[in-house]
Amino acid sequence: NLSDDIIKEKAEAKRQHIPFTDREMEILWANVDKVLYVDVVLIQCYSGWRPQELGLIELADVDLSNWTFKGGIKTDAGENRVVPIHPRIRDLVSKSYEEADQLGSKYLFNYTDEDRRGKNTKLTYNRYSKIFNRIRDELKLNQDHRPHDGRKHFVTKCKDAKVDEYAIKYMVGHKISDITEKVYTAREFEWLRTEIEKIK
Repeated sequence: NLSDDIIKEKAEAKRQHIPFTDREMEILWANVDKVLYVDVVLIQCYSGWRPQELGLIELADVDLSNWTFKGGIKTDAGENRVVPIHPRIRDLVSKSYEEADQLGSKYLFNYTDEDRRGKNTKLTYNRYSKIFNRIRDELKLNQDHRPHDGRKHFVTKCKDAKVDEYAIKYMVGHKISDITEKVYTAREFEWLRTEIEKIK
């Protein structure tokens, strides 16, 4: 149930979040082809989507020629935002796209655990939590990590790389109260891409 998921996620979002350390990021990258769903965590670290939003991104909203994906829930600022796909995660997004296509799913990320042949493969918030906690434990990451931490990591990395504050707000779906900054044009999308690519 989507509304239950949103309530759970809002409660989770209020808890303390911590970015991944450089060492933890190295561990995640080293296990991307070995441990299921590490790719989804890494994609979150380079795009800032909320866990709930990741599971709702539709293939129709993924543009692999212009490297963008569109999604978002919850707030006016959060909905239908277009985020550039960072170069470091392009291969991961392409792979997820192909897998979803083969599954016949309309969603970019799918939950295919427990042999769910032809069953509901929706990546709900609960399923993402389960996946995230399993990865955290299996790879011996900091036990305080929570499913929102990829988003926190993204914001932290943006700030470290001096990404424009409005670009961050737009990409993560936070309210922009400055009226002049609220209106984005096509020309400014390239600016957004330049900003996100400041993160290494």
